[in-house]
Amino acid sequence: MREVIIIGSGPAGYTAGIYTARAGLNPLLIASSVEAGGELMKTTEVENYPGFPTGLQGPELMDAFRAQAERFGTEVLLDDVIEVDLSGTVKIVKTGGGQTFEAKTVILATGAAYRELGLPKEKELSGHGVSWCATCDGFFFREKTIAVIGGGDSAMEEANFLTRFASKVYLIHRRDTFKASKIMQERALANPKIEVIWNTEVAELLGDGKLSGIVTRNTVDGTTAQLDLDGLFIAVGNDPRVWLVENQVELTAEKFIKVDGRSSKTSLPGVFACGDVIDPTYRQAITAAGSGCVAALDAEHYLASVK
Repeated sequence: MREVIIIGSGPAGYTAGIYTARAGLNPLLIASSVEAGGELMKTTEVENYPGFPTGLQGPELMDAFRAQAERFGTEVLLDDVIEVDLSGTVKIVKTGGGQTFEAKTVILATGAAYRELGLPKEKELSGHGVSWCATCDGFFFREKTIAVIGGGDSAMEEANFLTRFASKVYLIHRRDTFKASKIMQERALANPKIEVIWNTEVAELLGDGKLSGIVTRNTVDGTTAQLDLDGLFIAVGNDPRVWLVENQVELTAEKFIKVDGRSSKTSLPGVFACGDVIDPTYRQAITAAGSGCVAALDAEHYLASVK
């Protein structure tokens, strides 16, 4: 019987691991078989995490988080959770590797997944010109013409990063203003390789077996046009990963896990949630880490109370 099982890694999960391990709770952190470290493993330069004045790469930051969690005794398992039963006093967690664990508390740090456009051919062309990860695939588009879809910080970062490789980057946004932070907007708008196409959405993906272009639709007058492209990078947000627990814990109207006020307490006793899976607003590494700390302290207090 485990005191604590943490499902998910990233800043929230690893911070929860650090705090619960230092409290002597011997946590098991199930980090995923292929996505350990969360979304920051796909991020380039991280400039705004305190303590690193010159910045560092996302994977480098997550490696440091994991090393610190393991230093204090967090057991990290590279496997995927496929089923949970959180309703009873004893929580049941099953993995794709065939293991079943029992715990007194569970911390959910499952994060959020890249959002798709929902267009025909999107899945078919994934990896064949359509991507959600500039750091993963940007290298393949040297001297090519590509487009980035979105208007937030992620879209700005991806567009700027991709100019290292591509000869031309279109930044397509469905509105006439960006929602990205001012500094990220300024960088994108000042980059000579980036051309912004305002008030526009993607109506169709073109190409058989490989992306050859897109059909765009103007969101003001409805006119369409064809844009020839070698690559398309989608950065239109994320959806919380709640499929494991959506029928067990209460969710918000936006389908994030609902917690009690500023705590990490979910609708089930002994079950706590933290990070992007509870946060539709801020979605920063530092807020996720703080959230993971809260979850760890809440779990520690809960265990003390039930004893």
